[in-house]
Amino acid sequence: MSLKNKRQVNKREWQYNRKHFGIGVFFIVGLIFVIFISRFFYVGIYKRVDGVNLPKRVAQLYASKTEVKAQRGTIYDADNQPIAEDTSTYSIYIILSKKAVAFGKREYLSDKDKNKAARVLSKNLPISYERVKKILNPVDKDTYQVELSNAGKNISLETKKKIASAGITGINFKESQARLYPNGVFASHIVGIAENESGKMVGVMGLEKAFNSDLTGVNGVRSFEKDVHGTPIPGKKIKTQKAKDGDNVYTTIDSRLQTYLETLLTQAQNKYHPASTNAILMNAHTGEIVAASQRPTFNAQTKEGIDQVWRNTLAEDSYEPGSTMKVLTMSAAIDSGIYNSSSTFKSGTYKIDGKTIDDWDTNGWGYITYQDAFVRSSNVGMAHLEQTMGSKVWLKYIKRFGLLKSTGSVIPNEASGSIEYKYPIDQANTAYGQGVTVTGLQMMQAFSAIANGGKMVKPQIVKKIVNPNNGKVILKNKTDIVGQPIKKETANKVLEMMQDVVYDKNGTGSAYKIDGYRIGVKTGTAQIGNSSGTGYLTGDTNYIFSVVGMAPATNPKYILYITMKQPSTMGNGTSSQMLASVFNPVMKRALEEDKETTTSTPQIKVADVVGKSTTVAKMKLSGAGLFVTTIGNGNKVIAQSVSKNSVLLSGERVIILTNGEKTMPDISGWSRSDVLKLSSLLGIKFNISGTGYVNSQSVATNKSLSDVESVNVQLK
Repeated sequence: MSLKNKRQVNKREWQYNRKHFGIGVFFIVGLIFVIFISRFFYVGIYKRVDGVNLPKRVAQLYASKTEVKAQRGTIYDADNQPIAEDTSTYSIYIILSKKAVAFGKREYLSDKDKNKAARVLSKNLPISYERVKKILNPVDKDTYQVELSNAGKNISLETKKKIASAGITGINFKESQARLYPNGVFASHIVGIAENESGKMVGVMGLEKAFNSDLTGVNGVRSFEKDVHGTPIPGKKIKTQKAKDGDNVYTTIDSRLQTYLETLLTQAQNKYHPASTNAILMNAHTGEIVAASQRPTFNAQTKEGIDQVWRNTLAEDSYEPGSTMKVLTMSAAIDSGIYNSSSTFKSGTYKIDGKTIDDWDTNGWGYITYQDAFVRSSNVGMAHLEQTMGSKVWLKYIKRFGLLKSTGSVIPNEASGSIEYKYPIDQANTAYGQGVTVTGLQMMQAFSAIANGGKMVKPQIVKKIVNPNNGKVILKNKTDIVGQPIKKETANKVLEMMQDVVYDKNGTGSAYKIDGYRIGVKTGTAQIGNSSGTGYLTGDTNYIFSVVGMAPATNPKYILYITMKQPSTMGNGTSSQMLASVFNPVMKRALEEDKETTTSTPQIKVADVVGKSTTVAKMKLSGAGLFVTTIGNGNKVIAQSVSKNSVLLSGERVIILTNGEKTMPDISGWSRSDVLKLSSLLGIKFNISGTGYVNSQSVATNKSLSDVESVNVQLK
């Protein structure tokens, strides 16, 4: 084939291949186009891609949901004042990375602002300027953000505002829910604490734990459509599901008596250094616990001392009660009919099955009556009564008085107690409080039968639970009569004997006399078992010293029971004088307060005076019967310490803050709660130490507060 013909053949082949290639490309493109169009129509009609609903995905892209936090319920005292409530704390973090830029705006801390940031942070936080500078200049230059360790955590709103007011870009705050316990050391093991666990407050002790489900609210949701910048789109509907705040718990605690009890217990702790102390003051008629505490204890606000004892020893610890048990023994003996006021026995020692029971004075007092045995606190006399009653009858009364089982209080982990009752000597021992264990709550319940003419009431710490969202009362506790272990005549007779313990020349309770009031008591000294369980400890202070008292003796309203274990010293006095240092002032204060309240102290709803003139505000609040403290010399009120519609008793304090220059008031005699309210109003940190009422202040009265960063306050 010639070259020319060969070229013509190649040309025809090339044209053929080109034509068929073009046809192939055309069909491939057409097929792709058909697939694309089909996919487009499918998506347009069914609006789904790979199982994803496109309208929903777009809605999610441009939708925003914000969780609305519900408040945890508040715990109140008997006067409706908060003793545990929600608050917010903040943690600081500082962005350092220069990559932190959004919408053209810098969000990191610039190098030129670092010195200023260090000054502001060190001024308002417990951290040095040098330490802050070191944190703000990390070795790793790629560090995105830093924190200030504990110094930058759990700071108050006031501190946050001070730092934020400096306007330094890069310093940021993370808000956390927290719990405020304004009274510090205040029935801490009863009220308990709640802690932030994964952004949610959870009760871990006391009432906070027992009523955690009631106190916990339900968060709400706020949803809306937004644009690409996150701004709500005008005209689009905003949906809101309201948060449901947790229920409020109202306790029976009288804050004035509780605070006074805490002060006296702390003084006793510092003077006598016991291993532990318990004290309970209860309304004998209703069973309402008006004050109760223990030592060691802790400050619920600062958590100082919380590691010493975690449990509530008033309910969780069982112990041998000692001679206070004789109140129940004598009640059982009289009620069962075996008591004879003229019968006598030989005191000092008594043998049962070869085992010897001793009186605290082993020489005894010769032949004495059983009434004298109660007055002198004779173990031998009580053992004789138990033997005469018989073990079955005595055990029946022990159970009638509610021992050996929980009282069913709201306090978690309440103990039931135990008894050794196999042999006659064991049975006799229980008659004077040995070989049987009880809790403080069980004893209070049993004692109430003597104070109430034979009717026994259950101890209560919670008065009611209220839903704050609708005002509905969820729970309302009434006086719960849990039995009548003895007759009225029996109770009256034992109550007379308890008075003899105080006023008879042979009585062991003369230290508990209170001027102006007749009182009945029974003292106790219980041995403490040794670690091996084979016997008891020896030594003058290796006992649980106790006293139970009822007043007024003719118709007791209050029962006060105190136990003190293993004091290091008795301060050159007797065990009764040691316990009387707490017992007498508390009982007298309760009786005097009761006398005052019988004139019915009125309750006052606090008015809203913010925005009003200072003169009008003072007149309005004072005229309502409240005690007004004014901060600043301005003519207009800008804040008040108690929110509007809160209920206070006549004579209680309200602090108003004016728009003038702020000066330090005289806060001597103020309560911890009032000091914290002042701190919140002023935005100044008050470092409070001690318990009770204000005894001294580091900033002088009438001094300007313009440059004051903190105030030290001593309570006593």
